[in-house]
Amino acid sequence: MMKEENIGMLDRNLAVAEKVNATDLQLFDVRRAPFSIYGLYDPVGQAHFQRMPDEVGEAIRPNVARLNHHPAGGRVRFATDSPYLVIKAEMPKISHYSHMTLVGTSGFDVYIDAPDGSESLYYRTFVPPYRMEGGYESKIDFYTPGLRYITINFPLYNPLDNLFVGVKEGSYLGEGAPYRRIRPMVFYGGSHVQGACASRPGNAYCAMLSRAFNIDHINLGFSDGARGEDAMADYIISLDPSVLVMEHDYNHGTLASLRDRHYVFYKRIREARPALPIVMASRVDFHHINQHADDLSENQTSRRREVVIDTYHRAKAEGDDLVWFVDGESVFHGPYSDCCTVDGCHPNDLGFAMEAETFTDIIRRLLRDGKMH
Repeated sequence: MMKEENIGMLDRNLAVAEKVNATDLQLFDVRRAPFSIYGLYDPVGQAHFQRMPDEVGEAIRPNVARLNHHPAGGRVRFATDSPYLVIKAEMPKISHYSHMTLVGTSGFDVYIDAPDGSESLYYRTFVPPYRMEGGYESKIDFYTPGLRYITINFPLYNPLDNLFVGVKEGSYLGEGAPYRRIRPMVFYGGSHVQGACASRPGNAYCAMLSRAFNIDHINLGFSDGARGEDAMADYIISLDPSVLVMEHDYNHGTLASLRDRHYVFYKRIREARPALPIVMASRVDFHHINQHADDLSENQTSRRREVVIDTYHRAKAEGDDLVWFVDGESVFHGPYSDCCTVDGCHPNDLGFAMEAETFTDIIRRLLRDGKMH
C-alpha cells in the first residue's frame, strides 16, 4: 500500500499549521461582548452553536436534529486594530466529505467590512489541518496597520461547541459593522441551501446575498431534510423574516409527497404572515434526476418544477401579490453553465454565484418597493 503523501512537505504554500505560536496572544470568547453573533439560535444560552431550538429539529427527524448543530450561516462581527487574528475552534467531531473541501465543511473565512456595513470583501480563510482532532487553531496576518471591521463565517457542515478569537495583547476590540435595520432573510431547503458544495462558507449563495445587501440572514438548509413539515413552517413563522426563500423540491422522496406538502407549507406560513414576501424556487440542476428518489420515473426535475409552479399560480389566483417564482432551469446560464456543480446536483462556487445573481434582482425590487422591513 502506498503511503499517503503530505502535499505540504512538497509545497510550503499548501502547508497548514496545526498550532499557533504567539506569545502576545489574548483569546476572547465570541459569545461575549463586544462580539455579535448572527444567524444562530440563542448562541449565548446554548452549550454549542445551533440554528434552531433542539425541539424543532427533534420534531422533524433525526437527520435534521443532527444537522441543526452544524452552524451554517452563522457569523461573528467585531472590530480590531490587531496586526493578526487567531481562532481557536472546539469541535466535537470533524466532518470529511468526498465532494466538499475541508474549508467548506470545517473552515472559517474572514471578510473586512466597511464601518457602516455597506461593503464586505473577502480577505483570508482560517484553513483547518486535515488530520485535526477536537478542533484547531489558526492565524492570519494583516500587513498594514489600522482598525478593521471583521466578519467571520462559521463552518457549513461541522458541529462547533466553542469559538475563541485571538488578538495581539493590548489591541483595540470593539463592536463590528451593523447590519441594515431590516429583519433577517430566511432561506429554507436541503443541502443546496445549507451550502453544499461551496468551497468555503462565505460562498454559499445565502451568504453572498446577505453581504450584497448588508442584511442579516438565517440558513435553514438541512441535507435531505427539507420536506415542508408543519414544525418547520411554525418555526419560520416565529422568526418573522423580512423575506422567505423556499427552495425545497429536492428532498421529497416521491412526487406525491412534494405535491402533498409544497402548497400546504406555503399556506400555513402565509396565513400567519400575510405581509411576508415569499420566493418559491425550483431546483437549479434542472437537467438531472434526483438519485435519491424512490421512483425515478415520477421524479424528473421538470415534474417537480411543475409542483412549485402550481403552488405559485394557486397563490396568485387566491390574490397573493407577495409571491415570486424563480425557475431553476434559468439559473445556470452562459457558456459555462455545465461547470456549475461538483456532481451534477450540488452547486460549486460558480453555481452559487449565478444563483445569488438571480435572487439579487428580486431582493433589490422588494427593497425598492418597501416590502422588506
